[in-house]
Amino acid sequence: MKELPKELLNDLEKVNSYNRQSFIEVHKHQPLTAIRLNSDKLKKFASGNVIPSRFSLNETVPWCENAFYLQERPAFTLDPLLHAGAYYVQEASSMFLYEVVKQTCPDTNKKVLDLCAAPGGKSTLLTSYFKQGLVICNEVINQRVNILNENLTKWGTANVVITNNDASDFNRLENYFDVIVVDAPCSGSGLFRKDAEAINEWSKNNVMLCSQRQQRILADVYTSLKQDGILIYSTCSYSKEEDEDILNWMKDNFNVESIQLELKDEWNILETQSVKHKTFGYRFWPDKLQGEGFFIAAFKKNDGALSNHKPQKNIFNKTSNKHAAIALNYIDEDDWFFFNHKENIKVIKRNWVNDITILQKNLYLRKAGIDMGEVIKEALIPHHELALSNIIKDSVHRFELSLDEALQYLRKKEMHLQSEYKSWALSTYKSYPLGWLKFLHNRVNNYYPVNWRILKD
Repeated sequence: MKELPKELLNDLEKVNSYNRQSFIEVHKHQPLTAIRLNSDKLKKFASGNVIPSRFSLNETVPWCENAFYLQERPAFTLDPLLHAGAYYVQEASSMFLYEVVKQTCPDTNKKVLDLCAAPGGKSTLLTSYFKQGLVICNEVINQRVNILNENLTKWGTANVVITNNDASDFNRLENYFDVIVVDAPCSGSGLFRKDAEAINEWSKNNVMLCSQRQQRILADVYTSLKQDGILIYSTCSYSKEEDEDILNWMKDNFNVESIQLELKDEWNILETQSVKHKTFGYRFWPDKLQGEGFFIAAFKKNDGALSNHKPQKNIFNKTSNKHAAIALNYIDEDDWFFFNHKENIKVIKRNWVNDITILQKNLYLRKAGIDMGEVIKEALIPHHELALSNIIKDSVHRFELSLDEALQYLRKKEMHLQSEYKSWALSTYKSYPLGWLKFLHNRVNNYYPVNWRILKD
């Protein structure tokens, strides 16, 4: 472990509950790895049983449902269940977002924006919690949108829209969102144990630049939150300038109410208050709990207006009834809306059609709903998104793979499998879908996406 920046250590002396000696000591040790199970897939594909895997679950993460610490960090790349979206590897402290939305948003039918979403840890958490809602996951950096899309596709929920926009673009959606999560770009001091290179990049000057950037992002997105909406702000920084000072800045510039959360003593999460406005924030010190450095706070917006966006003319190219009936053979019954995008059929819940129309008119959308595939000669050529979705029918033909076969499949290698069945089949491992196979008379075709294939032996 590289030596911690002395300027940071000295600077933290002004932060409540900082213990210099134990803080230095804990950075000599690696943090526990944590995972969060995909509760929807757990219920649908594993009959609610604890996830079958090649590693042992240790104690639970106390502030998040279906989350566990691991006794050791395995080679996740070689676990097919990771690729199936059965779980997400996420830092334990950041999972406290679950407790924040649970306390501030008991109604799960909300329009939610995850503004700085990549790689997707918080987005997958939000889609699992807001089961009746619509979650818009935004990433401004083009290169990071692809990994966000991959992780959300593996997670399998249909209530997702991915956008690729700057925070300022959301000004076009005044008073639109019920909840906005801003996990802001920061100086990253809370991740030194996970990423030692971050130590080299840390400086007081960078802290101040990050603080200014955080203010700009919050100011840009604020108008898109409706009256009484919830704004959740978080960083993985210890610096007061990126945490408590930002909360003061929010109170100075906007008509917001700080929300105090209920904590359990055994969590050892520190409730802190800013000096000027006594706004509530929550600090995670790695020497006091099992997790990395993290800070989070929640506000309720008092001004603005309730969402009053008028119904929009449907801009989607509706799928023919004949082709929609073919696609419907693959997914669970619900009030679906099928539309054509290029050659493929996509599906979304009918009650979100107007909202996705609004989003389409104001933002650059990279994904909306589930891609079903293309109908050719009255048969569906299924898309990989459909294979990994949580809405796929139990009656779709499946072929269970062994561990070695599953890894061969995920490497997109040639498969040698025996089956009397001749057509499309859903390859599964431990009952969790991995993707499509097609059984022909003399061979099996592997349809795993080439750009997602495992390169590691």
